[in-house]
Parts: sequence; structure tokens; C-alpha cells
Amino acid sequence: MSLITETTHHLQPLITDLGLILMTAGVAVLLFKKIKQPLVLGYLIAGFLAGSNFDFFPSITDHKSVEVWAEIGVIFLLFSLGLEFSFKKLMKVGGSASITAPVQIVFMIILGYFVGIAMGWEKMDSIFLGVILSISSTTIILKTFDELGVKTQKFAGIVLGSLIVQDIVAILMMVLLSTIAVSQQFSGGELLQSILKLLFFLTIWFIGGIFFIPTLLRKAKSILTDEITLIIAVALCLMMVILASNVGFSPALGAFIMGSIIAETTQAEHVEHLVKPVKDLFGAVFFVSVGMLIDPDTLVEHAVPVAILTLVTIFGQSISSTIGALISGQPLKQSIQTGMSLSQIGEFSFIIATLGMTLKVTSEFLYPIVVAVSAVTTFTTPYMIKAAVPVSNFIESKIPKKWVKAIDKYSANTEAIKSVSDWQIVLRANLTQIIIHSVIIVAIILLSSQYILPLVEDSKFGNGLAALITLFVLSPFLWALSLRRVASRQSKNLMNERKYRGPIIMLVLIRLLLTVFYLGFLLNTFFSVMVALIGLVIALTVYSLFPKKLNEQYLKIENHFLQNFNARDIVKAGRSRQDLTPWDGHMTTFEIAKESNIAGKTLSELEIREKMGVNIAFIRRGEIMINIPGRNERLFPGDEICVIGTDNQIQEFKAYLDKHEIDIPEKLVETDIVLKQIELKNEEFIGKSIRESQIREKTNGLVVGIERNRKRILNPESHIILQPYDILWIVGSRKKLYEFFDNDKLKLKL
Repeated sequence: MSLITETTHHLQPLITDLGLILMTAGVAVLLFKKIKQPLVLGYLIAGFLAGSNFDFFPSITDHKSVEVWAEIGVIFLLFSLGLEFSFKKLMKVGGSASITAPVQIVFMIILGYFVGIAMGWEKMDSIFLGVILSISSTTIILKTFDELGVKTQKFAGIVLGSLIVQDIVAILMMVLLSTIAVSQQFSGGELLQSILKLLFFLTIWFIGGIFFIPTLLRKAKSILTDEITLIIAVALCLMMVILASNVGFSPALGAFIMGSIIAETTQAEHVEHLVKPVKDLFGAVFFVSVGMLIDPDTLVEHAVPVAILTLVTIFGQSISSTIGALISGQPLKQSIQTGMSLSQIGEFSFIIATLGMTLKVTSEFLYPIVVAVSAVTTFTTPYMIKAAVPVSNFIESKIPKKWVKAIDKYSANTEAIKSVSDWQIVLRANLTQIIIHSVIIVAIILLSSQYILPLVEDSKFGNGLAALITLFVLSPFLWALSLRRVASRQSKNLMNERKYRGPIIMLVLIRLLLTVFYLGFLLNTFFSVMVALIGLVIALTVYSLFPKKLNEQYLKIENHFLQNFNARDIVKAGRSRQDLTPWDGHMTTFEIAKESNIAGKTLSELEIREKMGVNIAFIRRGEIMINIPGRNERLFPGDEICVIGTDNQIQEFKAYLDKHEIDIPEKLVETDIVLKQIELKNEEFIGKSIRESQIREKTNGLVVGIERNRKRILNPESHIILQPYDILWIVGSRKKLYEFFDNDKLKLKL
């Protein structure tokens, strides 16, 4: 009885505080949606007012319960960011974002650190401040881009690419800050060790995740309902959270990594869709919780630092990002648009500030100051983006004309395709082989010594059995590390040039020596030195006798990995490639609205190219992809079309689509015609064709689709035979459907 009472007493604050958080979040959503302001800002202010510092609002009863909900919110927020991230996006961000983001991050870390020191803050506070000010808000920028309708412009692609780089750098910074906080000093050795540890686990998690998780989801596809998919996705997320925490990383890192792994699967969009309500719920909980933890007295006391850091963020982010974009070869206008779009801090800044509080290495005033700066810069973001074009025009009119010409010339030169030498290709391919296979080999040896050896070491030949199992698993990777040919054509070309023969032979020797080293490391882990040396000779002998078999085995593993890694791209063939478009032109996708009056017309009738200068690259219609559509191709509601054009042309095309949407009257005439699902369970219809069932005649309806074994048959022919548990999609009169399909015959899903 006492246990029940204790449990009830423990749960009550947790549940009541969650209710208060969601209530304040709901009020914030309604109010800030009405006044057309960012919802994140509303959550922060609502949390601030509902905190324990004000008596005229209901307040939280237990700060620890708020921290628990906030931590859960961080996990789902980072998981959803990972779902939008994907490792391929990082590889495809292009040179502009790859240069812009690092320049901006380094500049802001240095600037933030020295501003903190200048204000008399402790060194650790200043370090955290520099990192906090260097990361822009993905959530705020995406929301603002949607509201302003600029997501289709070319500078938006650079901004989104920079945000991807910033997100991965933020994850790395969290690990480095944790190391610095624990050691309380700048130890180069410890920092290097942390970076190598992070890279090791990132590589092994990514390779293992891509190898197994897409296969699991693909094998289970026939039984995956929305409910099961959501449960599996959340379970995988929390599993990686536990794993990351156990090896010394933050739970947020684990959530982000699992999200980015699932982002490479064919189920990514579906999982993202299912997780979105959970992310929105716990995202609101997180931001309201952040607001609740603000102390108003601290804000009043540090009003001057808040004002200073707000100006540092707005101008520092804008200037540093603009410089980075200019260095990457972007024109002046797009560089300024990029810089002014990134002039805020957001969710990652909160997470990093929370990390400092959790580790107890930052002062109490830092957290509320960061939240206040974020709130102000969130409010200013739309105005900064709107002001970017006038500011760029003003700057261009004031600077010397020769500077403008120099920037344009530099930008044009960087657009030229840069050739990559054969030596660069060979070197990169060999280094990739060495790094990836080294990580896999070391991971397998460590896992084997940790889990397989303890199971068999008590038996007479336990060590030998464990070593044999490990060697069997490792053999394809050892072969690939030592003898697999990479960049064969380029290597052959370079061998004909005397100056490259030595370096290529050296690369081959390094790979062979590393293979021998890992074999020795494996055997030494399970045996004494003398036995390991004997085993090494035997292993090398056996290893040299079966190269063909090892090659076949490795190719199977590699093909399986590549199939999983590229599955999403294969399914979504024809996706727009920003890095392949020339000059100012770029690809953007639009969806033909169901209310659009251009639906049903051919491209020749619409004269889109002649009127607006844009070209249609492809039309995606459900699972069908129409590449380079002809002039007689018709557009249908729901079609996703990819157009190529400049910013101005695409803006004109967007306005054209909006103009041709039919206004829907506020009061719609009610109709009895409905689209409903009906699951067949009665033998009266099973075994009959659609025509024989007389569904059309008796309901005045039309069977427009059949779902059978999780496969969909659209517009089925009348001769198709109905089978048990078919789900029929029927358009017809609601009244007649009820009269014809009663509950004794069928299960009607209305």
C-alpha cells in the first residue's frame, strides 16, 4: 500500500507539470499563429510566464520533472533533425555550403569567446558562449522560408546546405565541450582522442546501421502498419540513445545518428511523417521547458550583455556568413542573402547551454541570456531576410565598381568545372579503403574479445575457437584492405609515369602492412606473443590460398551495403540535383494543387516555357516518373513537377500556379458522394468478379482501387476476382453504401 501511495505521489507532479506545459504550449500556438509570429518564440514566452517566478499564472511544482520532459524533447527533436539530415545530404551540400559554414563557425567561436572575456566572464563561460553563438537555427530558418516563400530561391539552397554542416559540427562540438568540461583544460591529446573516438563510433554505427536496418525494414515491409513502424522507429532511436550514453556520448547524439541512419532507408519519408506529431509534441515541451527555466531577475541584471550579444549575433553571423559565401564564389547579392538569413541562434544553442548546466561548468546566468538572445533574434529573422535584397543593392551602389567586377569575375571563375587529377582519385580511394576497413576490423576484434571470448574461454580450446570465429568474420575485410583494387584505371595510368610509381607502390605496401598488423593484433588479443606469431604465419598462408573465395564474399557484403545505401535514391530517381545546374538556374519542385485549373491541360496548351522561360525536367505521378516530358503530356492534380529556371523565373512560375488555383467557397454544398474503404469478409462477394458482384448497379458507385496483400491496384478492371480480406475503395452514395454493405456482410471503414 505504501508503494502505491509513493508511486502516486511521485507520478502526480510529473503528470500535472506535463499538463501545464501542454496547456501553455496550446495557448501560445493559438496566439502566435494569429499574430503571424514564429511558434518557437511563443513557446519560450509562454514557458517564461508559466514558470515558478510568477504568481498570477499556474506554475510548475517540480523542476526535475520539467528537466525530464525537456530531455525527452531534446531526444525527439534531434531524432527528427537526423531524419531530415542524411549523410548523403552532407556529401551533396556542394562547395558553397562547405566553405560558408566553417568560415562562419570559426569566426563566431573566436568572436564569442573574446566578447565573453571582454565582459569579464570566466573562460569556460566564454568557450561555451562562442560555440552557442556559432550555430544558427534550422527550425526558425525553415519556418521563415516557408512563410516568406523564398525556399525556391538559389540562396536558400546555400543556407540549407550550411545548416546541414552546422548541425554535424554542433554534434562534434558537444563532444569536444564535454571533454574540455571534464578535464577543465585544453589538452590537445584528450581532444584528439575524443575526435578519433567520435569518428570511430560514427563510422561503425553508420556502416552497421545501413547494413542491417534497411534490410530489417525491407523484410518486414509486408507486416509494417503505421503503428508498428512508429514503434520500431522510436525503439531504434532510444536504443541508439542508450548505446551512445553507455560509450560516453550525449543521448542527443545517439538520437541524431539513428535519425540520419533511417534517413537513408526507403521508409525515411514515411517514418518522418509518423514521427512528426511526436516531434511537434515533445518539441513544444522542450521549448516551453526552456522558457520555464528562465529567471527574470537574472535577465534584468544582465540586460546589457543580452543587448550586446544580440547585436554580436545579428551582425557577426551576417558578416561572417556573407564573407564565407563570397569566398565560396557566390555573387554579392546571394552572399548577403545567405548571411542575413543565418543571423540567429536556436535549438542547438539551447542544447549546448543545457549541456553546460548539466555538467555544472557554466554560470547560472548564461542559460537565460542565451534564451533571451535567441528570442530576440528569432523575432528579427524575417525582417533580416526581407531586408537582404535592399541591403545588397545599397552596398553594391556604394562600393567601388571595380570591386563589384572583381567579385563577379571571381564568382564566374569558381563556377567553372575543376578537374580532379588521377593522383587525387587514387589517393582518396586508397585512404577511404584504409579508414573504413580499419574501423570495421578494429570494431569486430574489440566486440569479439568483449562478448565472444568470455563465452568460450573456460573450455579447453576456448581462445582458439574465439580467434577462429573472429578471423572467419574478418577475412573478407582483411582481403579488401590488402589486395582489393581501387581506382584501377587511374592507377594504371600513373604507373606509366615514373614519378608516381613509388607513391603507388608505397600505398600498396601500407595496406599490406596494416593487414599483417591487424592479424597480429587479433591473435595477440587471444593468445600469448609466441603463439600469436605462429598463428600469424598460419593465417597468412591460409589467407593466400583462398583469394577468389574471399573476393566473392566481400563483394556480396559490399553489394548488400550499397544496395541499402542507394535504395532511397533508386526509388526516388530523378531527384533534383542542385550541384549540376548551371549558372543562376536551379531546380525546384512544385505540386499541382487539386484546386488548380491548369490540371488536365497539356504542356503545349499551357506554354509554360514560352511565357515564363522555365523548363520542366520531370513529372512525378505517384510511383511513375516522367523524365523530360513531351509537349503533349498532361498535368494532373497531385503531380509533382520539377522546373529549371532562375530565381525570378521560378518566382513568376510560383505566382502563376497560385493565380490559377480556384478559390474554394467558405460554405461547400454538402454531397452524399463519398470515398470509403470496405474490407471484404463475407463469402457472398469472395470469388466473384467486380461485375458479378453488382456493386456499381446496386450502390450507383465505382470501385476505384483494391488493396491486396499491402499492394494497391488502381482503377481495377471489372473482371478482377475479389479475394478474402481485399480492401475496396469505392466512390458512391453514402446512404446506398450503408444499405448495401451492412455490418453482417462486411466491415465498413467509414
